[in-house]
Amino acid sequence: MTETFHIISDGSCDLPPKLAQEKNITIVPFYVSFDDEHYLKENVEIDIRDFYQQMVDKKGVYPKSSMPSIQDYEEAFLPFVKAGIPVICICITTKFSGSMQSALNARELLLETYPSAEITVIDATVNTVLQGQYVLEAAQLRDHGFSYSDAAARLEEIKSTGRIFFTVGNMEYLKHGGRIGKVASLAGSVLDIRPVITLKQGEIFPSGMDRGRKRTAWKALQLLLAYLRESPLGIECYSLAVGYGYDREEGLSFRDQALTVLQKEGYSIKELPVYQIGATIGVHTGPYPLGFGVIEKGIH
Repeated sequence: MTETFHIISDGSCDLPPKLAQEKNITIVPFYVSFDDEHYLKENVEIDIRDFYQQMVDKKGVYPKSSMPSIQDYEEAFLPFVKAGIPVICICITTKFSGSMQSALNARELLLETYPSAEITVIDATVNTVLQGQYVLEAAQLRDHGFSYSDAAARLEEIKSTGRIFFTVGNMEYLKHGGRIGKVASLAGSVLDIRPVITLKQGEIFPSGMDRGRKRTAWKALQLLLAYLRESPLGIECYSLAVGYGYDREEGLSFRDQALTVLQKEGYSIKELPVYQIGATIGVHTGPYPLGFGVIEKGIH
């Protein structure tokens, strides 16, 4: 079947490569470095498991990520531009990265040679597993026959509903990366105090803190429940997922706990996908991020 449009996203979306391939989604990778000199393409030259293993093995070493280049985006766009297939490109929140600007610059360069090219670049205003859910919603719209323009409009409508509720193993990486602001000042250096954080509309906000992993993970779940209770839509109208970092077993256990609690609360939900949070966000959270992504579905 001929595509009505093609979907491209930067690597912040953290979709497993196999799933992205199955859904016919092109991923433009971010780069990651442990020495400030050698940058490797995520999921191409370094896989996520190796990235986290290095973080765990090299305590005190803070990796860095680098956004895709203009050329990276040009190379991704060009085959579809030449084939006359419109492109919707979904990028990580501009508050965290200049990836979207790279995509916009690539678009302008291509329009000089291909003035009829159709490329829409969308600021997801989110990142990681939630961005992945958003990208999958774009695929749903495409696969249900939405036109290029109608799909882009619908994606703009739903993105403000996106939320990430998560916690981390400790404050160290958030402090070092300067991503935490108010959260760090609230928590200070009190022993074993960990934050619970909400990401919405491109920014992170402190949503509490507690001692120990189980307590902060439980608080993240309570934030999800509160969001669902306040919504005028039923749970069937949302795409939900669990995101984890280094520890897959913890991610699966957390998913099972969440499903049990949601069902006890009367929500009709049987599945909750689990995805590994990638290097683009892992450099800021450390090896042990854990939480939920939720966004309104494009079709419901």
